[in-house]
Amino acid sequence: MMTDWTGLPANYNDVLRRAMDSLFRTFENFSEGTFIVDADARVVWINKRYAARFGFADPQQAIGRDCEAVIPNSLMREVVHTGKPILLDIMETDREPLVVTRLPLKDDAGVTVGAVGFALYDELKALTPLFSQYSRLQQELIATRQSLAQARRARYTFGSFVGTSAASLEVKRQARRAAQLEAPVLLLGETGTGKELLAHAIHGGSARAHQPLVSVNVAAIPDTLLEVEFFGAAPGAYTGADRKGRVGKFELANGGTLFLDEIGDMPLALQGKLLRVLQDKEFEPLGSNRIVRADVRIIAATSADLPALVAAGRFRPDLFYRLNVLTIHAPALRERASDIEALAYAMLEDLAAQARGGAHFELHDDALRLLCAYHWPGNVRELRNTLERAVMLSDSEYIDARMLAPFIGSGQPGGTVSHDARGGGERRLLQAGAPAQGSAVTGTDVGTSADPVTWNAAMAAFEKRFLSDALRANGGRVIDTAKQIGMGRATLYKKIAAHGIDV
Repeated sequence: MMTDWTGLPANYNDVLRRAMDSLFRTFENFSEGTFIVDADARVVWINKRYAARFGFADPQQAIGRDCEAVIPNSLMREVVHTGKPILLDIMETDREPLVVTRLPLKDDAGVTVGAVGFALYDELKALTPLFSQYSRLQQELIATRQSLAQARRARYTFGSFVGTSAASLEVKRQARRAAQLEAPVLLLGETGTGKELLAHAIHGGSARAHQPLVSVNVAAIPDTLLEVEFFGAAPGAYTGADRKGRVGKFELANGGTLFLDEIGDMPLALQGKLLRVLQDKEFEPLGSNRIVRADVRIIAATSADLPALVAAGRFRPDLFYRLNVLTIHAPALRERASDIEALAYAMLEDLAAQARGGAHFELHDDALRLLCAYHWPGNVRELRNTLERAVMLSDSEYIDARMLAPFIGSGQPGGTVSHDARGGGERRLLQAGAPAQGSAVTGTDVGTSADPVTWNAAMAAFEKRFLSDALRANGGRVIDTAKQIGMGRATLYKKIAAHGIDV
């Protein structure tokens, strides 16, 4: 809409002139100094206070001089040449620094004809709250960046893969070789075998170790969000999108490594886009025409049978061949049973430091035999879970088979003891195991029925009989029984309630 200048009051220009003059006088009165230069950056006016500060008793002595000759660190010439203001700056002087503002002066045609500068403060303490806020925000930004960088570094090394069995040594040899190369790595193996640990170790041992390591668990992200997670999105690219847009994992991992866990669960449509990025090393964020270069090394992992998925048409064969360059099979724990003792003690040391600082847990020989006899369908992850439960609920630092047995296979989908070549050795182990110190119960038989029995049911029956006999021997006195069998009173009360034992 155009302004109707003919309708303006007759004194409009006078009001505008007075407003400009008033504004200038206000700045001049409240600032520490004011001066004006012409189009050649020569001083045409300077107030008395400012002139005296720079050694001119009479302001007229400064008129006509170059601005730098009057104020050594002046940037007024830059403002005149560029026509752009410098709204807030700190200017160093031979005394204390000054906080200054510099503005260009332009004629009606928009041509810069000079500049005016105001020294707002001669004491920076007047801006202390502003600088404190700025400094705090800078420190928070630095801390956040450092924390983010730390989170995107390798958390594990090859030394974290505990074990000296032939299978362990071979997988570490292959992983160290992969760290020296740039080709994609495909980690295969059952869940809980340490594939993520190997991915971190490979990145940490590579030439990209100081660049980001970004992880994506494909199975944990809805299919509809995976493309955005990988490639990012432009502002407003989809309903609910961040107005600032979103940076994808490929862009975050640029120069480093992208770890794709459970890649066997990736939708077919996204597999094609991933293949194109691996081939072209560039992509476009969702809803954007911007081309992003991606110098990323891929490490993929899966517990699925990829060849079977390819045969079933659920995984692209071209992507499989692209990823299947350096393939490493992480062995199941049952395939390296000789590593269980070293693994168990490494885990106990870590768990003790987390849950019970200063504690030193020791495994009885029968506990080690029990651990080695179990088939561990959940692999290393299940072993740690078992030991963690034992540490949390144990009243002693000495862990034997009887204390450990209730947690073996507990809650696991494949957690029953099979009657295979092990020949029911777990059952015989419990029958032969020594009773708890001071216990009135000896040689309690477990699972004497000819019918097959699960491990959990057998151990629950054994524990109920053991506690019932111990309580009976102590006349039903919980305190005496707990002391005799080496169990905390609170723990004993919980077990009495859980088994429905009459006291």
